[in-house]
Amino acid sequence: MLDGMSMDQLRTFIAAAEEGSFSAAGRKLRRAQSVVSQTLANLELQVGFPLFDRSGRYPQLTEQGRALLDSARAAAHSMDSFKARARTLAEGLEAELSVAVDVMYPIARLTEAVRAFHQEFPSTPLRLDVEALGAVVQPLLERKCRLAVIGSYPEVPPECDTAFLFEVPVVAVAAASHPLAALPAPIARSAVAQHVQLILTDRSTLTAGRQFGVLNPQGWRLADLGAKHAFLRAGLGWGGMPRHMVEDDLARGTLVALTLEASPVLGQAFAMYASWRKDAPPGPAGRRFIELLRQS
Repeated sequence: MLDGMSMDQLRTFIAAAEEGSFSAAGRKLRRAQSVVSQTLANLELQVGFPLFDRSGRYPQLTEQGRALLDSARAAAHSMDSFKARARTLAEGLEAELSVAVDVMYPIARLTEAVRAFHQEFPSTPLRLDVEALGAVVQPLLERKCRLAVIGSYPEVPPECDTAFLFEVPVVAVAAASHPLAALPAPIARSAVAQHVQLILTDRSTLTAGRQFGVLNPQGWRLADLGAKHAFLRAGLGWGGMPRHMVEDDLARGTLVALTLEASPVLGQAFAMYASWRKDAPPGPAGRRFIELLRQS
């Protein structure tokens, strides 16, 4: 009986367990509730025991059902990976490689990777969009790009896989003339909260209403990292910047590094990851571009 078990049955089982009802699973799978119920009944006949307790208003996983759920998820993920890999091999070399890159990524390293990529794949057009925070991830989720290089957005969506690249050091800075520059280290969070914080933001729906590394909710929000850099040098506020962008300013003394009191919302580095959808992994050109990003 178990040899006749299908992947469709496992996906229906997973949907019913995650959605909490057969009707909700049917909506997710775009099937009638009766089809979901029959599919699960057939699966239970094959495994030899009930997966759901149907005595209440909503079906609840039985002890055996809970024990099998993780295995069902693993089997479904394995099948998804198999199909995605087969699709990639069938496609061959990408006609175009579209990449969304986090604005925090060091431009010199990106330039070297692009130069090397062009030498190896001269006939493969490369489209790069430089964005911040959720605006790097959203095009990937919407299938508007094949790869995303994520840094400032702290979460990886569950439908995506990643490859670690490197870390980008971050430093809090202010102009030498800014009042915070004269305070002894470490500077208390209550002190920095009294001054305008320049906050990098974006227009994606993924970050709507959310705060990342914000100590002063009344700070100024800028969607352009270059504008934030210019405002910092003009003494219009303080904020975190990737260290590679302000090294010259720190050396000249136009900007001063601020040592802030330890805070759970302000880290000392961004971890850079290459990311792609699990159901659309990179092809030969994309995989090589990831290697070049890591090596550059």
